[in-house]
Amino acid sequence: MSALTSLTLKSAMDGLADKSFSSVELTQAHVEAVEAARGLNAFVLETPDKALAMAQASDARRASGDAGPLDGAPLGIKDLFCTKGVRTTAASKIIGDFVPTYESTVTANLWRDGAVMLGKLNMDQFAMGSSNETSCWGPVVNPWRARTAEGGGGNAPLTPGGSSGGSASAVAAELCLGATATDTGGSIRQPAAFTGTVGIKPTYGRCSRWGVVAFASSLDQAGPMARTVEDAAMLLTSMCGYDPKDSTSLNVETPDFAPFVGKSVKGLRIGIPKEYRVDNMPAEIDALWEQGIAWLKEAGCEIVEVSLPHTKYALPAYYIVAPAEASSNLARYDGMRYGLRVEGANLTDTYEKSRAAGFGTEVKRRIMIGTYVLSAGYYDAYYLKALKVRRRIADDFDQAFERVDALLTPTAPSAAFGLGDKSDDPVAMYLNDIFTVTVNLAGLPGMSVPAGLDAAGLPLGLQLIGRALDEGTLLSLGGALEKAADFRAKPQKWW
Repeated sequence: MSALTSLTLKSAMDGLADKSFSSVELTQAHVEAVEAARGLNAFVLETPDKALAMAQASDARRASGDAGPLDGAPLGIKDLFCTKGVRTTAASKIIGDFVPTYESTVTANLWRDGAVMLGKLNMDQFAMGSSNETSCWGPVVNPWRARTAEGGGGNAPLTPGGSSGGSASAVAAELCLGATATDTGGSIRQPAAFTGTVGIKPTYGRCSRWGVVAFASSLDQAGPMARTVEDAAMLLTSMCGYDPKDSTSLNVETPDFAPFVGKSVKGLRIGIPKEYRVDNMPAEIDALWEQGIAWLKEAGCEIVEVSLPHTKYALPAYYIVAPAEASSNLARYDGMRYGLRVEGANLTDTYEKSRAAGFGTEVKRRIMIGTYVLSAGYYDAYYLKALKVRRRIADDFDQAFERVDALLTPTAPSAAFGLGDKSDDPVAMYLNDIFTVTVNLAGLPGMSVPAGLDAAGLPLGLQLIGRALDEGTLLSLGGALEKAADFRAKPQKWW
């Protein structure tokens, strides 16, 4: 059965098509893998009965010649996506045991194309975090372990990154063929880098946000996590599409993204932003970046140094805009209509006690920051200035893309760090997003591709950033990097 869980999504689809195995067999293998890997805490809810029922229906469709592009593929769903009849919590006590009566557009698209749901994946509470330690369900553990000086595996548990840590860990540990995720400031790309997986954050508006629990509405974007660039492209094709229920959804055609993988990248101009060469960047990260530049040169790309002068203001701007939107979005969780309710002496006391008990420390911190910057006397001083900086960051990208077709940068400033290492230092945690937040502020597509290992044997990723709605070019470049890096390392099973 383990042979079935080690398949890529593409090879699994090929195997189902030529009847090498059934969807029920494929799904059963993944159900057993999920059960055996509970020590990773990647899933907060397993749905084996639903998965096998969906697999049986898939086999019936395939037998009648009516199979969809993802028919029979077992996937994990981040617990931020509402799933009809299946508990959705956003990893927060405040939502309680909420069971949606509707399906998010992204997951509805996947079920339309035949995918199978294995369960709901752990995440940082309300997608706020970079280490998957803010979940009310406890932290997710990275399946990778650091290599010790003696050559053995280290015992210290590592973060899989966040907020999509459950998605990243489940894909890396071969518990599912792919997973849905969301990215507000790097929450697909950073965990992908930490776990040796591929993650794509598409252009803002490519994937509908309808039915996805909101964090920061102008930044949130759904995307896939998978083991290969081609697998991610296949998932992205199904997840995207115009949705009239989402006012920010782009009414544009969704191409079949998979054929972009493997296309020649000869002649493409790749920008190297000089502002991303930050102080105290680990030598291994810089060396990997240089290696990535060399790989793209060998593939026929032209390398061009570009400037994104407002990059240094990106993190401060992000941590004003995102908490401000979170403060507004999370005001709806008051213990009145659904979710946790703690009775108080009066209405205000009930509000206060419910929110105090329901929200975690990081969520409270961001609500407080957001409420502060939106308050009278500070709105102009902070929030409006942050919006102006955001516009300048987008302008920087526009000017760069007049000269180049895509940008290449590191994904994260380090490999995966230990659980608990940065929990007491919010600023250090926020710095994990230093290379990724600009993409969200500008609404651009970005992806992380596994490209190497550090001295401790932990994965490192390279990030590609593209023009709006030009995911195809990123996938072609990602395929070229993937081929050159030939990243085949897997975590040694200890769970």
